[in-house]
Amino acid sequence: MVWLILGVFAALVLFGTPLAFAIGITALVALVQSDGPSLIRLVPMRLFSGIDMFSLMAMPFFILAGDIMNRIRITDRLVDLANALVGRVRGALAHVNVLVSVFFAGLTGAAVADTAAIGRMIIPAMAAQGYRRDFAAAVTAASSVIGPIIPPSIIMVIYGSLMQVSIAGLFAAGVVPGILMALALMGYIALRARRDDLPVAHLRGETPPLGTALRRAIVPLMMPLIILGGILGGVFTPTEAAAVAVLYALVVGVVLYRNFGLRDLWQVLYDMVRASGAVFIILAAASILGWVLAKEGIPQQLADLLLGISDNPLVFLFVVSLALLLIGMFMEMTAILIILGPILHPIAVSLGIDPLHFGIVMIVNLNIALATPPLGACLFVASSVGKVRFEDVAWRILPFILVEVAVLAAVVYIPAISLTLPRLLGFV
Repeated sequence: MVWLILGVFAALVLFGTPLAFAIGITALVALVQSDGPSLIRLVPMRLFSGIDMFSLMAMPFFILAGDIMNRIRITDRLVDLANALVGRVRGALAHVNVLVSVFFAGLTGAAVADTAAIGRMIIPAMAAQGYRRDFAAAVTAASSVIGPIIPPSIIMVIYGSLMQVSIAGLFAAGVVPGILMALALMGYIALRARRDDLPVAHLRGETPPLGTALRRAIVPLMMPLIILGGILGGVFTPTEAAAVAVLYALVVGVVLYRNFGLRDLWQVLYDMVRASGAVFIILAAASILGWVLAKEGIPQQLADLLLGISDNPLVFLFVVSLALLLIGMFMEMTAILIILGPILHPIAVSLGIDPLHFGIVMIVNLNIALATPPLGACLFVASSVGKVRFEDVAWRILPFILVEVAVLAAVVYIPAISLTLPRLLGFV
């Protein structure tokens, strides 16, 4: 049965079948093969139960809030703030690129959106200041994976909903790893700056005073503070926080900046429905596949296989991380999470690994895959926005990937990196 499922799924993906249909058709084939058509009547119920989770409502709201903040053009303000902080050091624009990704992480929670929004402005500016376009695109793609690690994060909402793990706890657990990854990337850029004599120049004109830049950026930066403060303070749930984020973004765009109208609202609502609808269809189809896999005892077989290698939690985390990095090179992040998460999570818990720690390990793994050749989505967006060949960006990003893998290793083998903040806040 395992080989049948893998064969059907691989064939459908290779022939270009949309992911949701590939998963659904694979599940139906496995269902018919195992017990015949008698269980087909249960499929509609399983489709609905796969997405019947209150916490999943946070996902479309976070997508909508991020789209609104992108559309009201806050990039300039965040870039000015980052430029005021590091604009006078060597390799300034590369550092600015990473810092803006950190700021954007608290607004969109989606790496691909960050790559597009930041890349359109910073890649041409870096090229104008003397940076190679492929290097600028590589920095943009590498730093954008910080977005879904620092909360709020759409992928954390999906993981927490599927695995019944505290979404607020995951948000808290992602803060330190995300900041650590940003510092590691900036450290590598600082080394490259001395070796390659990267320019000191700032983005444009005179570097704004820090006070002025902070005052202009404080409004967009307040949104992640309101979200996290409200969730961690127990004022509202993650789903309610997502709705509050939408309201805040609308107030900023309509009342404060006055650059967001009804036509913009229609477009962001349309984009939100398309993005969240695609994820919900994948979730519904995956629920059927997960049901069939569980019925056939495949999760237990996989657990026995992994535990047969070693029952040491550190060895298990190493094997899982290596597997996720390899699979992530060829498969979309959400699909991997939806298919493998419900299988790997119980095994990790049975080995005594904290659910929040394992969740962050999976999320960091899958986010690195977004910038990993040959199918990293952020690489394609960065090469398109930067008007540079994909192959050149893929080559330039490899050192950045190694830096991020080193951070992943630290997160895997030093649980305190991800668990200290949740423990202080009472989630562990």
